Formats: sequence, C-alpha cells, structure tokens
Amino acid sequence: MKILIVEDDKGISDFIVPELEHEGYTTCLAETGRKALDLFESEKPDLILLDIMLPELNGLEVLRRIRAVSTVPVILETARGETIDKINGLNLGADDYIPKPFEIEELLARINALFRRVSYTKSRESVLSYKELTLNIDRMSFCMNETEVPLSKTEFMLLKLLVENQNKVLSRSNIIDEIWGKDHFIDENTIDVYVGYLRQKISEFSKDEYIKTVRGAGYMMG
Repeated sequence: MKILIVEDDKGISDFIVPELEHEGYTTCLAETGRKALDLFESEKPDLILLDIMLPELNGLEVLRRIRAVSTVPVILETARGETIDKINGLNLGADDYIPKPFEIEELLARINALFRRVSYTKSRESVLSYKELTLNIDRMSFCMNETEVPLSKTEFMLLKLLVENQNKVLSRSNIIDEIWGKDHFIDENTIDVYVGYLRQKISEFSKDEYIKTVRGAGYMMG
C-alpha cells in the first residue's frame, strides 16, 4: 500500500515516514499543495495523509480537487481544537481526521481502520453513465459503446462534471470554478475549446448531440 504524506513540517514528516515504512507501507512526500496534486496524479496512492496548513494551496483546496476525480481515502491533519477545519474537511469528503500533535500508534490505528473500512468497496467501482457513455471514476476512464476513449485529465473532469449535472445548464464560470478553482484565472474560451475536443471524440461513436450549447448561458448534458 502506498501512502502520500502531504506535510510541510520536516520535523513531522521525518517522524512519520520511517514509522510508516517500518510498518510495510510505501511512502511519497509532498511539502506543498501543488506538489501534492502532482504526486497524487503520478503516484496514484492508496491513501493520503493531508495537512491543512500548506504553502501554495491549502489542504482543503487540495482535497476538493482530489475529490473531483477520486475517492482515494484521505485523513486530514488538523490543529487541535480547530473544529471548523474538521467540519469543512469532512464536508469536502475527508474520510477521517487526526488532531496534531498525535502519537504514531493513533495514526497507524486510524490508517488501518480506514483501509479495513474501504477494502470491501474496492471491487465496486464508481461509475457514471449517460446514453452510450460510461465514466469509471476510480480508473478515470471513458468508454463509448464499450470502447475506451483516451481523455486528458481536464477533458475527463469536464465530462464528469457535465454527466453529474445532467439536464442542468452550467455556465463557463461555473465550470472554471469546479475544475480549476476560484483562485485561477482561466479564459472562458478555454471551456469552448475543451467542449470541442469532447464533442469530436464522442462524434466518432455517435451522431447524437451529447453536449448542448445553451446560448448566452453555457453548456448542458442532456
């Protein structure tokens, strides 16, 4: 099992890493929020231990972006007594939290309990579908009529967002906020480009209009 540790305090990471590796886990370490997202994508960890206070992107924003594409188990490290962080983290999809400072025995117990809790769902992958279109969220794969179609990460996230909001109009600004976050400046024309990419790939398998343009409003699946 691989654990991604997202922690900018070297004293804490130097304490956690050898203990987890002694228990047989493989670890990778990110000191910033942006590096955490990069390692999440490249390393595909089985669990993430995520500090909230991070440089570049805070832990809650990292969690929000991860939850847009994955159900990987996440344990938040929170400051003791910071109830609002715990509530926000759980609302964003964290599976558990552990207040700092903590004993390694408590952390190991929470990790083991979480692995036990989620292990029975490993064989049941999260799937979204619309007409002949199928999205496997855990694998980040897209199929049309049972044929797998390669998508970039951004294309996948956009298609997932549209399928999750079937028959609902999403404005370009809504889409930008959901995929890139409110702290990013993305030209709205970028959305038109990605919608074009998706339409082109879908059109190779179906003549139906999957993504509709709602003039002056945005886009809609359905």
